[in-house]
Amino acid sequence: MGYQIGYDERNKRDIGYGVPAICDHPECNTKIDRGLAFVCKNQEPYGGEGCGLFFCSKHHGIDGCERCEKGKEPFEPKNDTKEWIEHKLNDESWGQWRNENPEEVSKYNVLLKKVI
Repeated sequence: MGYQIGYDERNKRDIGYGVPAICDHPECNTKIDRGLAFVCKNQEPYGGEGCGLFFCSKHHGIDGCERCEKGKEPFEPKNDTKEWIEHKLNDESWGQWRNENPEEVSKYNVLLKKVI
């Protein structure tokens, strides 16, 4: 099984080392990806028992993010990056997904207008 691109049902977003992202800590804008190296809780798929969010090295502790380490509710996941949204909306490899998910495409178009 590859981990380049997948989907996390819990947090309702694309994951994998092929997905460019921003650290999910609310005060951080560090560029990362949503691969296992950045997922909260010991590089387990979908975050194992952690929140499943993704953090840069500054916000990823030994036992996960600061919220999971303290047993608190997780941070809100950040939106997809402009780079990822444009890729899904324009790359031919995502054509079938666009055809099968018109509501998601509409949501992405709205998000894209907000991040421009």
